[in-house]
Amino acid sequence: MNFLAHIYLSGNNPCVIIGNFMADSIKGRQYKAFDKNIQKGILLHRQIDTSTDAHPNFKSSTKRLHANYGHYSGIIVDIFYDHFLAKNWKDYSSQSLSEFADKNYRLFQKNFKRLTPQIQYMLPYMVQNNWLYNYQFIDGISDTLNGMNRRTKGKSGMHQATRELMAHYDAFEADFKLVFKDLMLVSKDFILEF
Repeated sequence: MNFLAHIYLSGNNPCVIIGNFMADSIKGRQYKAFDKNIQKGILLHRQIDTSTDAHPNFKSSTKRLHANYGHYSGIIVDIFYDHFLAKNWKDYSSQSLSEFADKNYRLFQKNFKRLTPQIQYMLPYMVQNNWLYNYQFIDGISDTLNGMNRRTKGKSGMHQATRELMAHYDAFEADFKLVFKDLMLVSKDFILEF
């Protein structure tokens, strides 16, 4: 799962949302330096990633990409799944995607000093290009994949992955729906039990 899904699965606690949002930039036991609810968000993020990677439908999705993208396949599928969440947003939330995105951009900007340097660097680009909202469009996904390809100095070839998305669109979407249904339960249980 990518940014949109992680934020959505965080529930309503602002600190959990912040922790989940920036968790990829926090390694190992570094999470212990943050307050308890941010720690909860970081650990929730890790639980979501573990559950996603082990899910048979996520594995089916990555298998479609593995021949062309190798170990980058999982990252690409995470981005595809944010597309399907954004595209089907009304199935998951009564709040519009635009309102949801704006509310969370404001949250991150208000708590800018609490974010890791890596996330502080990225956030202005995210807000300016409205990533969370634009994931619903193929062009938005293409822009994200182009950016990821640049970060790998062209080694990943991710900028070409929209071809596979379009070729296997219905299969990716079906996988997403099954994976996300399970992740909503995993996340809810984790938040309640932590």
